[in-house]
Amino acid sequence: MSVEIKEITRLYGRQKALDRVSFTLIKGQLTGFLGPNGAGKSTMMKIITGYLPPTTGEVFVNGIRVTPGQTEIRHQIGYLPENNPLYTDLYVKEYLGIVAGFYKLPDRKKRVAEMVELTGLTDEQHKKIGALSKGYRQRVGLAQALIHDPSVLILDEPTTGLDPNQLEEIRCLIREISREKTVMLSSHIMQEVEAVCDRAIIINQGGIVADGRVDELKSWKQGTRQQVIVEFSERAEPEKLQKITGVGFVACEGNQFLIESASGTDIRPEIFRFAVEHNLTLLTLHEKQQNLEGVFHELTQKTG
Repeated sequence: MSVEIKEITRLYGRQKALDRVSFTLIKGQLTGFLGPNGAGKSTMMKIITGYLPPTTGEVFVNGIRVTPGQTEIRHQIGYLPENNPLYTDLYVKEYLGIVAGFYKLPDRKKRVAEMVELTGLTDEQHKKIGALSKGYRQRVGLAQALIHDPSVLILDEPTTGLDPNQLEEIRCLIREISREKTVMLSSHIMQEVEAVCDRAIIINQGGIVADGRVDELKSWKQGTRQQVIVEFSERAEPEKLQKITGVGFVACEGNQFLIESASGTDIRPEIFRFAVEHNLTLLTLHEKQQNLEGVFHELTQKTG
């Protein structure tokens, strides 16, 4: 089971929201879809689910071409939109029963009960949706997206409004679901993507600027310059550090130094020699690790 996006372009008048975007989603791989506001994330998700037609290009879900208004494909896709539209005058259990009816599920009561338990809505199932907190409304939205047991799950900002405890529960739930389904989620929370996703796709100005495993993207560096965190037993003079072979930039960070190379050369051996020559004991010497948020900023600002 997979989703294939082929050369998708979407225009709004003269504005190009998506520009020849192509990628594939596979079963068992939880993919994070990242990008600044206006980058085209929600537009792409609406096109995948068939709610919005592309200007050009095609989307295939499990080999079936997605077209707006097509009902066959809806049984294979679960969708939680960003604004999570719900009928607030309905009770939770009542609403989920109606959604189960849309899909003509054979045993609606049993399936509703399963979704209530799965998404942690047991104590809230007899309340009106309008009386729920934002976090519990997100749970209701997730339950409706899962109720027909789709093979593909598209989640647009699924953890919005959740408290830390709820956040961890929903993360675990999404991770568990992704083992048996093709799951794609968008989020503005980089730590969330690092915590739950296997792969991340970063989109900016309608085009993909990065696509890879999360650990691979975290090791990505702007250009080829190395950054090293250094701390000595005694105060070192920044002017002398600047003269180390291969060093391009030196900055103080509290009791430590951030030293950046001028090229792709590993500058740690030269820093070690500097410490020996000046009778300094090295307390810290390690390469600064990039996090996903740093990669995101560099990629989107670079192309922005």
